Amino acid sequence: MARAGHVGGTATAPRPTLPAPATRGGQTPQTAAAAQEAREGGAAPRKVAVVTGAGSGIGRAVAQALIRANWSVALAGRRAEALAETARLTDLTEPTSPAVVTVPTDVTRPEQVDALFAAVRDRFGRLDLLFNNAGTFGRAVPLTELSYDDWRAVVEVNLTGAFLCAQAAFRTMQEQEPQGGRIINNGSISAHVPRPHSVAYTATKHAITGLTKSLSLDGRPYRIACGQIDIGNAATEMTGRMQTGTLQANGQTAVEPVMDAADVARTVVHMAELPLEANVQFATVMATTMPYIGRG
Repeated sequence: MARAGHVGGTATAPRPTLPAPATRGGQTPQTAAAAQEAREGGAAPRKVAVVTGAGSGIGRAVAQALIRANWSVALAGRRAEALAETARLTDLTEPTSPAVVTVPTDVTRPEQVDALFAAVRDRFGRLDLLFNNAGTFGRAVPLTELSYDDWRAVVEVNLTGAFLCAQAAFRTMQEQEPQGGRIINNGSISAHVPRPHSVAYTATKHAITGLTKSLSLDGRPYRIACGQIDIGNAATEMTGRMQTGTLQANGQTAVEPVMDAADVARTVVHMAELPLEANVQFATVMATTMPYIGRG
């Protein structure tokens, strides 16, 4: 039996109910319901993005950068209040501003992911970009102390959540007219080399690389491009320990340099705005002097 939205399937269960998407950008739900809002002066319709993990950190920075680049954006994340704060920080007041909606979503729950993308289709009529960003480090403990529940929590968010969102985006992009779109997965420096006591995080980020490659191949017939951005030491809530001291491969604790998350966001916008005939397959953006080249 297919879930709602499955290509070729029939939904036999009602679509799950989530809080109604909140709206910004000077538009009412009624006037914003039209399939792609046109820019002032009859220019091309705005492109539409979904950003997961949009309540803080890199997700918030990328959402803000996309909005500045005139994208309409659906902000997804578990914490409604954090999404509302991201929306507030966009400070959109003009009727011609891009639309920003918040859709509280737990990416580990298939029914909530389905509801997120259904809300985007209902609101905008299409999807041009998924920034697959939601993730968690999990507990930094020795391998023998990592519980099954700790392992599973990281895998469900970082890998299963990324898969569910990519699958839902793929279905939307495959079915819409014109067909196609782009998925950008948030990898990590840990998709290449591990940190001490990071087995769950590192394993999932290596798996994201496999997900990226499979999506790239399977998306070819449908004009769906997929790339990956591997990020090292962006200054966010999740990387606060880098600035106070974190365990190194030699057993010492050291402060590591960080970079502004806005530098990551600019790279994501560049990847997002390429024509579908071009793709940044893998990009690495990192603090210049962080211990990666020659790590360990």
